Amino acid sequence: MVAVPFTISPEHKIATAGSCFAQHISQALRENGFGYLVTEAPHPMLCADDARMFGYGTFTARYGNIYTARQLRQLLDRAYGRFTPVEDAWEEDGGRWIDPFRPRIQPEGYESRHEYDADRQKHFACVRRAFEELDILVFTFGLTEAWVSRTDGAVFPLCPGVAGGRFDPDLHAFHNFTVQEIVDDMRSFIGSLREINPKAKLILTVSPVPLVATAGRKHVLAATVYSKSVLRVACETLSDGLDGVAYFPSYEIITGSFSRGNYFEPDCRTVSAAGVAHVMRVFMGHFAGREGARGEQVDTFEVDGHLLEMNRVVSLDCDEQAALEKPKT
Repeated sequence: MVAVPFTISPEHKIATAGSCFAQHISQALRENGFGYLVTEAPHPMLCADDARMFGYGTFTARYGNIYTARQLRQLLDRAYGRFTPVEDAWEEDGGRWIDPFRPRIQPEGYESRHEYDADRQKHFACVRRAFEELDILVFTFGLTEAWVSRTDGAVFPLCPGVAGGRFDPDLHAFHNFTVQEIVDDMRSFIGSLREINPKAKLILTVSPVPLVATAGRKHVLAATVYSKSVLRVACETLSDGLDGVAYFPSYEIITGSFSRGNYFEPDCRTVSAAGVAHVMRVFMGHFAGREGARGEQVDTFEVDGHLLEMNRVVSLDCDEQAALEKPKT
């Protein structure tokens, strides 16, 4: 990085949202003593592992992974009552209920529609508080591909039928967002956010994690290059055209040829602990002015016990991977 349009300080309330890679940002902020904003906290009696399993603390509120700009815009509109999807709850066999827009947030689903509605009402209140209180939102774009409702255009984080609901080709369609659609969605979101919170600034990033699969007709490698290219151009358009919007090159740091592929694990998809440390070191050094931020001394090309432990610490909750690993029935 050469320069940043603004910096962060421990006094700022910093919120995070986005794809699974965005979870690294929240960890780094906490570890370095910054004001990471959490508006939806677990019950005090819930242990740390169970809290994580239920999606608490992963992001600022319990909204799970938000892969696309349309999802982010939709979240704000739903939280403020501007949009109510037709398909707003999935009833499973046995009477349990799944949130179509947070399908993995509640293991095994909700026991009743009443419990589901009560938790969603609480969740929306926490989302509204996040948007109204944050100083800076760090948003990580993950995908251009999505599944949408043919009825009202609602966007799902996973294809219906994977983690709840039932896929119906008459009701659900695959959509691959274009640069213009993404820019338009983000401009709309930022405009609405600043009506609520005029001081809000954004840091945009692109997840370096490649697609694990694609619903298009291209090979997943070609689909990944297309998706990341579209997201990168959209970020540049937004950061160049809007005040208070910055771009951080996490994608370039991880995928750059200088790392010789060492910033990915043997599966060629999971970002290594050394790669995460490099990204966070650059982020904290430029946006926070902390050259000695945690993670600086990790050796990029040495795999030892320290790196293995870091890999465990930075393990992520990724909907895409979980979908493919779901046992066949």
